[in-house]
Amino acid sequence: MSISEHAIAPRQQEVIQHLKQVMEPTLQTDIVSLGMVRNLRIVDDYIYLRLYVGSHQQELQDQIQSKLSTLDWCKKVYIQLCVIPGVKITLAVSSGKGGVGKSTTAVNLAIALQQQGAKVGVLDADVYGPNIPQMLGLSQAAVQVIDTDQGQRFMPLVAYGIKVMSVGLLAEPDHPLAWRGPVLHKIITQFIQEVDWGELDYLLIDLPPGTGDAQITIVQESPICGVLLVTTPQQVALADVRRSVQMFRRVGVPVLGIIENMSYFLNDTNTPISIFGRGGGQELATELHTALLGQIPIDPRICTGGDSGNPIALTHPETMVSQVFRQMAGAIANTFQTPKFL
Repeated sequence: MSISEHAIAPRQQEVIQHLKQVMEPTLQTDIVSLGMVRNLRIVDDYIYLRLYVGSHQQELQDQIQSKLSTLDWCKKVYIQLCVIPGVKITLAVSSGKGGVGKSTTAVNLAIALQQQGAKVGVLDADVYGPNIPQMLGLSQAAVQVIDTDQGQRFMPLVAYGIKVMSVGLLAEPDHPLAWRGPVLHKIITQFIQEVDWGELDYLLIDLPPGTGDAQITIVQESPICGVLLVTTPQQVALADVRRSVQMFRRVGVPVLGIIENMSYFLNDTNTPISIFGRGGGQELATELHTALLGQIPIDPRICTGGDSGNPIALTHPETMVSQVFRQMAGAIANTFQTPKFL
């Protein structure tokens, strides 16, 4: 016997309240607030949902079953477990607009996390400007496909100990990635589900800038546990970031922190000069009730390192830029209580 639509809403609220009692042990936050539960549906007396988790969080499935089994009207709970095999923590690196240094930030943050002893991978999902292979010296490398027990999988490349996969590696040099609609969705889904990452502590997903179909697909199909938003200090950049925040809130992915790039320039006397304004990153962090993870200064060696495939966090560890990236990597490790080997 089918229940009426007006009876579904109270049941849905009841299910959500029960799910909010299930806590992710590291972050000490409920799984609903963390965006780990998606596509919740109630059909008659049955509950259907997707659970997006890291490889170390799969026991949450049993906790959900136990919690929802106390509902007297529920006959069965169907949980689709969505996980990237071997990957513990998946973080998105995003920006409201292009040109703010999002990919550069993702690469150097990956280097900093790897330097602290973590196993790190970078998925370059920026279908409009996949620059990470060049930034890591892999622009001429070819992707291999291997046979596994789960079927064929892409084999990530390795640069400086970091595993890398990029949509740019599938395209011919100097040719546009002119993918649309279903083709774009299929390619993005393949890159999320069909890469043999092995064991990773962190997978950083470099998102396309903005809030289009590609960004929404990646966020909805990935077990992303949080997003790092890259911006510059000026107000125009902040307005674009606010639009991105609304997209993440709509799909239930929390913003873990703000990274302010191009914050200042150190002159010959080490006096900071705010070329692009001041305080925008802190203003945004306060508005969103999140952390300002770091303020990255302007340094010509950032650009040189990106062009040559030698990230500044690796080649110039003594610089203020590298210190900021190490600070941010430490903050992320503290948030997720992952070990650091300094």
